[in-house]
Amino acid sequence: MAEPGSFARCNACKEPIALGATYWVCSVSTCNRKRTALRFCSVTCWDVHLPTAKHREAWAVEKVAPTRLEADEAASPPAREKRRILPSPETTASAAVRREEPEEVLIVASRLKDFVRARSGFNTSDRVLEPLSRIVRRVCEEAIENARRDGRRTVLDRDVPK
Repeated sequence: MAEPGSFARCNACKEPIALGATYWVCSVSTCNRKRTALRFCSVTCWDVHLPTAKHREAWAVEKVAPTRLEADEAASPPAREKRRILPSPETTASAAVRREEPEEVLIVASRLKDFVRARSGFNTSDRVLEPLSRIVRRVCEEAIENARRDGRRTVLDRDVPK
């Protein structure tokens, strides 16, 4: 863990990297992942990790550690919004607006056509997509209502009517 007044520790020599100081990171993405986050206080320390890292091509990228204010902002957890169950669409004012929007096709045409051809050898008209989308919408609305009735904001497989 970093000491007070420091940003992090060097991964090679374990010396603290001060807030606002220059430090180096490896140019290879696997060294910069959130869990790995290799940081080095000097290019010499960065050079120490190369024999074990086995990079094909890498270089040290110069960065500047955050200041005290930036570090404090990053450390404080974001304010969490209170979750609430939304009312049904029929009771909201935006329901009428939502109903007037053009309804998009929800069915992937190529997958449907492949399925019908594989099952029967038949062709499929593009005009089939709209009625099937209406059926999918109706089933989804019922599943949403079932989840809302159970007090959840996630539609589960058990919410879909059989």
